[in-house]
Amino acid sequence: MREAPPSPHNHFAETRVDSMRTLAIGDIHGCFTALQTVAAFAKISPDDLLITLGDYVDRGPDSRSVLDWLIKRHEAGKLVALRGNHELMMIEAIKQREYLRVWRECGGKETLESYAPVGRPGDLSDVPARHWQFIEQETRPYHEIDTHFFVHANAMHDIELHEQPDYEIYWEKFDIDFARPHASGKVMVCGHTPQRNGIPTNHGHAICLDTWVYKGYWLTCLDIQSGRYWQANQSGETRDGCI
Repeated sequence: MREAPPSPHNHFAETRVDSMRTLAIGDIHGCFTALQTVAAFAKISPDDLLITLGDYVDRGPDSRSVLDWLIKRHEAGKLVALRGNHELMMIEAIKQREYLRVWRECGGKETLESYAPVGRPGDLSDVPARHWQFIEQETRPYHEIDTHFFVHANAMHDIELHEQPDYEIYWEKFDIDFARPHASGKVMVCGHTPQRNGIPTNHGHAICLDTWVYKGYWLTCLDIQSGRYWQANQSGETRDGCI
């Protein structure tokens, strides 16, 4: 694992946790240890609305447990799960078997191994039907609240969310040099583009929460209203700060 950068903040650790928060979590990529750790560190409660930004599978070691965790919370009615490009690749792999090799090379190999018995390579048939149902039917392309909107990758500034091209919301990298505030006036919250210093970035009109957890950095959980964030990595370390 790469050495993670030192924490720039640590003075929020004992702050009171308010009820009924709106929280967003960036790209998880099969890093279940980091997910469990950040959920405990942020004290995510049954009352919190949790919005996850997609890319639950691939690259990390335990996509199966990540999906189990998300499905349980979704069934309790307190999860809005967006769809990421890695979920799209997983769906494509089962629709077109010739695409399976492409997906495996992009992290699908680790995902299938998380479902397979020890000593056997994973296969698409190892994935339970409930997981396929969640990925295909219960994840969303975007979500809006009064002040923010949430997408996996990006959004064109002059197009309404329901009209955004699939490539834009699932695949397009976020580049602040070209980004413009959305016509809705709402702040965009996205993942997909790794913040390679391990720190979530806030550009005023856009926030990016992909902090490269599968590369040994951090998984980020952000309180949308307060701007406070909590992070955890696969080694079980934690840190927090404010954007």
